[in-house]
Parts: sequence; C-alpha cells; structure tokens
Amino acid sequence: MKKLLVALLMIFSMAPMWANEAEPAEENKKLDAGSIIIGHVADAHSWHILDYYSSDSVMHSIAIPLPVILLNDGHWDIFMSSRFEHGHAVYRGYKLVGGEGQKEEIICVDAFGAPTGVVPYDFSITKTAAGILIAVVLLLVLLFTAKRGYKKRGVNAPKGVQSLVEMLVVFVRDEIAIPMIGEKKYERYLPYLLTLFFFIFLCNLLGLIPFFPAGANITGNIAVTATLALITFFITNFSGNKHYWKDIFNTPGVPWWLKAFPLMPLVEVVGMFTKPIVLMIRLFANMTAGHVISLGFVCIIFILTDTLGTTVGVVATPFSIFFQIFMGALDCLVSYIQAFVFTTLTALYIGMAVAEPEHEEA
Repeated sequence: MKKLLVALLMIFSMAPMWANEAEPAEENKKLDAGSIIIGHVADAHSWHILDYYSSDSVMHSIAIPLPVILLNDGHWDIFMSSRFEHGHAVYRGYKLVGGEGQKEEIICVDAFGAPTGVVPYDFSITKTAAGILIAVVLLLVLLFTAKRGYKKRGVNAPKGVQSLVEMLVVFVRDEIAIPMIGEKKYERYLPYLLTLFFFIFLCNLLGLIPFFPAGANITGNIAVTATLALITFFITNFSGNKHYWKDIFNTPGVPWWLKAFPLMPLVEVVGMFTKPIVLMIRLFANMTAGHVISLGFVCIIFILTDTLGTTVGVVATPFSIFFQIFMGALDCLVSYIQAFVFTTLTALYIGMAVAEPEHEEA
C-alpha cells in the first residue's frame, strides 16, 4: 500500500510539467465569475492547476493531462488529453469542445476541423473519475492503517487513526444500522453502509480543499450521486421480502376500490423510484450549492474591483474572506451531515424492505 501511494504521488508531482501550454492573453478581459464557478464544479478531461502570465503577456496554463479513452466505429483510441492543447488542436480526428463554463465534450471532425456530427463513446478518466480513484486510495490507506493498529495493540485502547475509524464505525453501526434495520439483520448490510458513509464523507471533505490532489467536485457530480442511489435502489429491492412486495401491490388498510383502480399500487411503485431520486438530488444539490456559494464570495472581490474600482475591492475583501471562511466551516459540517443523511435513508429503505410484521415476530 505504501509503494502504491508513493508511486501515485510521484506521478502527480511530475504531471504539471506534462501540460504547460501557452495561450494568447486577451487585453482588458474582465473576470467571468460564471465560467470560473462552473469550471470548478463541472467535470473536465484535464485537471487544471493554475494560470499565470509570462513577461511577454502570454498566459500559460498548468494542468494535469488525463487519459482519453474513446470508442468510435468499433475501434478504441487511447491517448492523453494534452494532445488537444486545451481545445486548440485536433488529434486523430477528434476535438475537445466546450469548457469556459460549458460542458466539455469530444466530437469527431473532418480534415478541415469541421464537426462531422459524430460523437464517440467516451470512457475517459475525467477529473471526477480521477478524484474518485484518489479518494479510494486514501480511504484504503486510512483503513489499512487502522487495521495495523489493531494488530499491534490488540484489545488495548485505540490511538490516532485507529480511534477515529473505530468511532465512525461504531457510530454507523449503533446509530444507523441497528436502529433502522434491526439487530437480527443489520450485519448483512453493515459493510455497504460503512462503505457508503466513509466514501461520501471523504469525497465531501476532499472537495473543500482547493488544491491538487483534492478539489474535485465528486459528490457534486450528479452521475456519481445517481450511481450511489442506484446501488441503494437495487440492494433495497433485491432484499425485499414477500411482505414488502405485498404491501406495495396490496396496501393494507386501504379501501378496496383504491386497490382495484389501481391507484395505491401505482403510488407505491412510483415511490420505489422517487426514493433513490431523492437521495441523488439531495447530495448533489447540497454539495454543489456549497461550492458555488464559497466561490461566489471570492469572485465578489474581483467583480467589485472591476466595476467600482480598486478601493471598493480592497474594502470588500475582508468581508468576502470572512464569509468564505464561514461557508468553509459550514461546508465541513454539511459534508458530515450529507454522508449521515444518505447512509441513514439507505438504511431506512433497506429496513423497510426486510422488516417482518410485528404479529409474526410475536
């Protein structure tokens, strides 16, 4: 595990040298706050680090290129995103379009660079995917460190990382899994609930750190939250017992004419699909909103400077920084709350699916 982490750090430390491209600077260009904010929260085919201007007023972008994996007309094309030169170059008949506040997309072009209308299947390792891999590696290092602590200290009091991991594991078990699922059945689903909680919590925290290898808006990507919600959906419905499905299609305590219509079964079936949708949107919206608000406070400084002058910008700077720090602290709390809420609702849905009628338990 240590060798893997060292190798990744070496690769990432060398990566900025791979994509140091020069771009012409535009004179008197005002700050586009919308593009900056959307560029941060949106996915991309490279990991942007920073921009700087050289002595000859040429802007240089330092970014980490990521693997581009395309399937087009039955054949695979694999290369690094640096081949596109930030969207200014065509490579192997492909061009990167979008960016600057818009969704990035790779399209096919002809020999003259004109779009052909064909969009290849894109399986690229984007910024979000790379962020997930980094989060997984960090999570494995964290958990294996705690595991080694148990081997060394045995039943003695935990220390360091071991105490943090044990506290969170016990919390998820005693405050989420057992109350929502029950003492008899919670152990089967505890590994998934722990994975869900640790992954979401760590990804939320990494998204608050503004520099590489953190900073990717993982849980603010609706594809990620949709995948987590789908996993919960399948686990819940494949675990459902006969009473769960009976209550959906033959809801107890409902007049017969509502069942015959059938209105209530339709409502229950729709409810099966709205539950994962709620999970998906809740996590996505809360984490994205936190990023947008925090970046908005920073952009206010430059917007006021451009529109009202340097003096106003200087006066507004302490207030913007204060509110940005406040939002950062609030986002730390929200990161935990959203991981807790997602895991709790997942355990609740599973508990409802595997619950037995009280009279049969008696």
